[in-house]
Amino acid sequence: MKKRILIVDDSFYMRTMLKNMLTDAGYEVVGEAPNGQTALQLARETNPDLITLDVILPDNTGLDVLKGIKKEQPDMKVIIVSAVGQEVIVNEAVENGAYSYIVKPFSEEKVLETVGNALKE
Repeated sequence: MKKRILIVDDSFYMRTMLKNMLTDAGYEVVGEAPNGQTALQLARETNPDLITLDVILPDNTGLDVLKGIKKEQPDMKVIIVSAVGQEVIVNEAVENGAYSYIVKPFSEEKVLETVGNALKE
């Protein structure tokens, strides 16, 4: 069975790029969320195997969304994908349960390797 992934990013371009990359690699993208509210709703509805999550969202911070997801679904694998690479943000994300943190711009290899590792565990 294909592993199911939810993509959360306010950029349509970034969501499309990640979606194409992940579907080409054989994953099923079960949803795309442009903001935190939609992300939390889709995480509940689709119960994906993994979520890619941006830090900068129009209605919320990715860290708040991460906390909300982890509160409702503690075992959910979440990979942060963001242009924000400050160490303090990265550390806070990992402390709050993010599996990994990928800084944009990223390589397709880096994303697929990180996603693959997260879904193996």
